[in-house]
Amino acid sequence: MSPIFICQRCSQPLKLSEPLEMLASTQGEQGESQETGTSSEKMRGSEKLQVGASGGALPEDSNTSEDSGGFTLLGDVCSVGTLSSLQEATVQIFDILSGQKDVEHPLCEECTDNLLEQLDSQLTLVELDTQNYKRCLESGELQVEPETESLQAELRALELEEARLARELEDVDKGCARVAAALQEAEAETQELEQRERQSHREYSALKWQQLELCDQLGSIENQLWYAQAQLHWLNKTSIFQVTFEIREEGSVGIINNLRLGCLPIGPVDWNEINAAWGQVALLLLALSNTIGLEFQRYQLIPCADHSYLKPLTGNSALLPLFSDGSQNVFLSNKFDRAMIAFLDCLQQFKEKAEKGKQGLRLPYRIRVEEGLLEDSTGSGECCALRSHLNTREQWTRALKFMLVNLKCSLAWASLRYRKTQRPLM
Repeated sequence: MSPIFICQRCSQPLKLSEPLEMLASTQGEQGESQETGTSSEKMRGSEKLQVGASGGALPEDSNTSEDSGGFTLLGDVCSVGTLSSLQEATVQIFDILSGQKDVEHPLCEECTDNLLEQLDSQLTLVELDTQNYKRCLESGELQVEPETESLQAELRALELEEARLARELEDVDKGCARVAAALQEAEAETQELEQRERQSHREYSALKWQQLELCDQLGSIENQLWYAQAQLHWLNKTSIFQVTFEIREEGSVGIINNLRLGCLPIGPVDWNEINAAWGQVALLLLALSNTIGLEFQRYQLIPCADHSYLKPLTGNSALLPLFSDGSQNVFLSNKFDRAMIAFLDCLQQFKEKAEKGKQGLRLPYRIRVEEGLLEDSTGSGECCALRSHLNTREQWTRALKFMLVNLKCSLAWASLRYRKTQRPLM
């Protein structure tokens, strides 16, 4: 069987020429007739062919090329005689061709044609480059000196520019060093400012918290002030006398601060209540006298709840109590009646002083201190004695009501006058 070579580009099997095929076939027939050779010789021949086909060195033949090509030999080896020497020669030729060029051999016809076209195009490009180089050389020989001078001048200018740029670079390096130092200082200052900023934030937070607390306190104080102003406004419109002392009538009985002063027709009133009512009456008259600046001349009024009394200012007379347990004395000069007459005297002194001026006090019931009577001044002429002895309970109770009516009028007059003398709220 004839050997087969592979194209090193397209890897297609190559067709051998006719003389080489005939020689290969003749050698193949002779190899078939010779079967007496030892198997070791065939193996050595086979190894030699394979080594030669792969481009390796043949140790038994000194004419074999050391550098073989990169092609492959396929087929069965039948004889190692003349065919082997022919194959070795072919391999050497391919190695020589592959070593001289960068192209591996063998090649098929198509790959050979492509290779030739590539070489022609490369040759054309080389010729064009050669022509361009020649033209450039010819033109350069005519202008070499002017260009040299201009190039030297440009070189000197570039050297000067390089020196200037070097100096500028040195200045820039110095400036960079200064900037780096300034940057380091700025970073340190920035850190300090950040620390101060954090401290300022903490202080601001503390002050903000304090402000909120102060705002709460201010709101509370404003609410208290508003409440105090409202209370003051209410108090300015309110008479202390009218709030403290409430006088009203219930039938024929006068009542002061829910305490009955006198006896009811349907039933008696406890003397403890009557004594307590006398204490409120004494306190009211003393407050009214203090309001107008009156000092009683003959008696000193001392209110002490249900044990109030009057103290005579002349002589060593005994105290006159404005309280009683209900027992009567056959004599006209019992202390309880004398105390009530003394109280009428004090009320008359208050009336006389309060009547002075344009807005003087006018009482509905005239006081007759010597007789101990209270007379209706509206025209009816009714008189009632303010004593318990030798008097009926109804008359005495009616006289007490007249006295409370006079005190109620005095209370209204003093309330109006007291309100006008109050100082306004600043």
